[in-house]
Amino acid sequence: MSKKKGLSFEEKRQRMLHLFYEKKDVFTLKELEKIAPKEKGITLQTVKEVVQSLVDDSLVDSDKIGSSIYFWSFPSNAFIKRNVKIDELQKKIDETNAKINEVESRIKSARSNKEDTEERRELLELHRTTERKRQDLEKSLKQYECCDDNVLQAMKSQLDSAKQGADRWTDNVLSVISWCKKKFPNFDEKAFKQQYEIDDDFDYVE
Repeated sequence: MSKKKGLSFEEKRQRMLHLFYEKKDVFTLKELEKIAPKEKGITLQTVKEVVQSLVDDSLVDSDKIGSSIYFWSFPSNAFIKRNVKIDELQKKIDETNAKINEVESRIKSARSNKEDTEERRELLELHRTTERKRQDLEKSLKQYECCDDNVLQAMKSQLDSAKQGADRWTDNVLSVISWCKKKFPNFDEKAFKQQYEIDDDFDYVE
């Protein structure tokens, strides 16, 4: 009987994102370590690494309140961040391609001199290094462009109606504020809004 194959790291990332999208709530790491293994099949030992990788890629938000760190991610915000990340990666790829073209031009010029000079060897090494960097960037870009159907559907649904999307985001913000009020008796709503640049008249779109 063949041994069941475990989840890849990328599969764990996608499942963790789904958990945030489905719950639409704020969690501590300990809470995620309890929920993720049961509901998404993510091993306890890897939960912290998976969550941190999503934070590093700006797909999950985090903030320290008191002595604890809290994590959250909502579909509407994820769509915006995903597009920003794609734009950043595409810009880096364009810059790398330009550098490769420049190096190739210099290599071509150096080849006219048949001597194996130090400059020629350095150019060849620079070309190999830059080409590897481009391949890594294109691989990262593909991961963002080729999200699974569930994530894409969640993102597309946010675009169907701008008003509904804005109202859902308002729900999320107000839910976080309400949750903080219940969790922390000394919670300063005004300071919280100032920190996250939320206007005092923040409300649903009419």
